[in-house]
Amino acid sequence: MRLDKFLAHQMGISRNLVARELRAGMVTVDGEVVKNGALKVSAENEVAYDGNVMTHVTGPRYFMLNKPQGYVCSTDDPVNPTILYFIDEPVAHKLHAAGRLDIDTTGLVLMTDDGQWSHRITSPKHHCEKTYRVTLAEPVADTTAALFEQGVLLNGEQHPTKPAKLEIITPQDVRLTISEGRYHQVKRMFAAAGNHVDELHRERIGGIVLDDSLAPGEYRPLTDEEIQSVL
Repeated sequence: MRLDKFLAHQMGISRNLVARELRAGMVTVDGEVVKNGALKVSAENEVAYDGNVMTHVTGPRYFMLNKPQGYVCSTDDPVNPTILYFIDEPVAHKLHAAGRLDIDTTGLVLMTDDGQWSHRITSPKHHCEKTYRVTLAEPVADTTAALFEQGVLLNGEQHPTKPAKLEIITPQDVRLTISEGRYHQVKRMFAAAGNHVDELHRERIGGIVLDDSLAPGEYRPLTDEEIQSVL
């Protein structure tokens, strides 16, 4: 790979800015200052910017994060802190969330730089199930499970939701499994049933279950089995 392309990828800046840093003598390859962006580099070369060695990233990456409240799932937000705050990985800005959560929703977020893999999670045609633990403001009505099973028409929508499974743990603590990803869907489903969601926590995406050893803000790489479960 060309040095300027490698630096642009690693630093998240344009090649014009890379060229400026090269001219300023800020980049070394194997300990020698290099100003030629056309130089070919590989994983065997040690590339450093301002004395900081850059790690070569090879192949797609997959992580699960236990998202806490107060963080957004976008990679760049001018107002709110993002989940990238928790990801201590090279070129973390290249990762994206495969299925976002609202700022006040907690739980499982999958992070990857593999666009095709995340598409299988987020695309409606794949019907990837997501399971949520829901704390309600009021006891769940006896008719809610049947309503969700047949599909509920959300405010402002023209088509009802796909059948969803509701498991009642206690009158105000339930587990809901859906196979869609409409805007604020879980909250809107319970609003349509005359209730209000106080707390929302995602436990599962497809065959991937949130690791209960992860504290809020902690993450780990996915296992090969978890990665393949999406494919």
